[in-house]
Amino acid sequence: MASLQHSPAIKDAKVLMVGAGGIGCELLKTLALSGFQDIHIIDMDTIEVSNLNRQFLFRQSHVGQSKAKVARDAVLKFRPHISITPYHANVKDPSFNVDFFKQFNVVLNGLDNLDARRHVNRLCLAADVPLVESGTTGFLGQVTVHVKGKTECYECQPKPAPKSYPVCTITSTPSKFVHCIVWAKDLLFAKLFGDKNQDNDLNVRSGDVASSSEHADDAFEQRKDEDVEHYRRRIYDHVFAHNIEVALSNEETWKNRNKPRPIYSKDVLSDKLSQQNGTVDGSSATDNLPSLSAMTSLGLKNPQDVWNLMENSRVFLEALKLFLVNRKKEVGNLTFDKDDQLAVEFVTAAANIRAASFGIPLHSLFEAKGIAGNIVHAVATTNAIVAGLIVIEAIKVLEKNTDAYRMTYCLEHPSRKMLLMPVEPFEPNKSCYVCFKTPLTLEINTRRSKLRDFVEKIVKAKLGMSYPLIMVGHALLYEFGDDLDEDMVKNYSANLEKVLSELPSPVMGGTILQVEDLQQEFTCNISVKHREEFDEEKEPDEMVLSGLTEAPSMAKDDNHSIGNGGSTSNALSADITEAKTDVEVEEISDGTEYIHSGKKRKLPEVSQATKDVSDDETRNHKNVEKLDDEDDDIVMLDHPDVDNQKKQRLQ
Repeated sequence: MASLQHSPAIKDAKVLMVGAGGIGCELLKTLALSGFQDIHIIDMDTIEVSNLNRQFLFRQSHVGQSKAKVARDAVLKFRPHISITPYHANVKDPSFNVDFFKQFNVVLNGLDNLDARRHVNRLCLAADVPLVESGTTGFLGQVTVHVKGKTECYECQPKPAPKSYPVCTITSTPSKFVHCIVWAKDLLFAKLFGDKNQDNDLNVRSGDVASSSEHADDAFEQRKDEDVEHYRRRIYDHVFAHNIEVALSNEETWKNRNKPRPIYSKDVLSDKLSQQNGTVDGSSATDNLPSLSAMTSLGLKNPQDVWNLMENSRVFLEALKLFLVNRKKEVGNLTFDKDDQLAVEFVTAAANIRAASFGIPLHSLFEAKGIAGNIVHAVATTNAIVAGLIVIEAIKVLEKNTDAYRMTYCLEHPSRKMLLMPVEPFEPNKSCYVCFKTPLTLEINTRRSKLRDFVEKIVKAKLGMSYPLIMVGHALLYEFGDDLDEDMVKNYSANLEKVLSELPSPVMGGTILQVEDLQQEFTCNISVKHREEFDEEKEPDEMVLSGLTEAPSMAKDDNHSIGNGGSTSNALSADITEAKTDVEVEEISDGTEYIHSGKKRKLPEVSQATKDVSDDETRNHKNVEKLDDEDDDIVMLDHPDVDNQKKQRLQ
């Protein structure tokens, strides 16, 4: 450590950290103890209670305060003579532009989302500043190095799209518990506590079933003079019984499926039990409940217990009552938050009741929260290991030790007697539209699609641009920014509502669109191909963008699990029987890497003991896990269901 602290490359370096969470806290501490003197931190988050089990620079008294600022103060207590500059802000703010990034010798990422990672990657490329990326999930982790012109950029390899489920499956024919969670969170919770005017598939009506006054109007509207007790029972019966009755009326749907059963509140709870729900002596438990929790109110203590149907029904009714009585001012503006205990209880109970109706195994609140919040629980030691690896790679970058750069993967179980697997970085991908400026192709109906569709679904959603500028030749079609005058804003707003072929400079088949992001100093060209028809199911946006780095397809193996709950002993690339064996890997859609005939990464020299792996064991090591999401936030591809599958999509 002493020798490191006297290294000019470290002592004179100006370092930018992005993220002060689980990895960020460990990283800031390690940087300070390694002799770095000038550190800048950007983080937009404030400290939450759930952070305290792993973000060790924070204490209970810091809850609600800026992560970046509190982390700085904590480290300065044991390294008072170094300079740490915190920014409580979003890294995508215009003030953090290319000129801002140019002042740093290296950028270190500890982010938890794909959008911000792509943004930082482009700023680093434009500023020609090396980037060290990182991510953890549970026991798994990775650190990757991205140096312009020498290694692949962050976007050279494909990043999978978020997992989505067909609406018809969610609303009509769920077969997995995750379908019930999505229904409870995105439909029921949103309808009851979010914008009540939104249109979703919960207001089911049928000519024969819904003719009664009970279902003639909006079932989710609390009627005049209707008390909470009656309203919550009516909601229960509507979503878990009436809607199921309507679904059963379509006999064709259930020819090859098990029929669900309607669940009425009177069949699960007696009137007396329902009226005393959440009480001990008949008085309202909401009168003196310090923290709004249906579990606490009902005396349910262990979140890992699987509640039976009656318990789930009581939690559902009690949570609904607590929202309507104690959080009435919030109703109408709420969105689901995994850190909102009452919201998690409501969604868990609702999902379990629906699961019971469709014959799907019930789950505990702990499991349901993990699915609803897309959580893989963080491990503090993994964050510490990854932070150490980041600093090691940062030192190599600062000392310009290019040959020593490594992409390092943390494994949950030893493989060839190693828990850390380093591999050489890829060279830049010549097909990358970001660092190699490879043109893209867009198939679109130019006579039907509007410029707004192109901006929202392609430029922002797929290309990740925040401040786009769109041109055809020298003609400017659209620009976004705070410095535009009123006439320009009106002109661009009018263009947004025009179909592409009717713009002042028409966009038709053969047109080349130049799209720029002024903040990222990023430009790409898109060749437009007019196309009349699209597959409504496979191409609902009626736009197909080609030329992005595509993930190769791989047959799904439902028996193979990785990450949370699964073994990672087979999470390595294959067939290493001698030193410097070439390992061919490529990222696939779920974030893993697998063997194929393409680019090669070389493993470093390994000891003879490592070489002496049996052939059987070697053949079992097929995939290198590629992780991107730090801390608890990660998108799950498959969730625990009947087979307890726990595959994860790692951004």
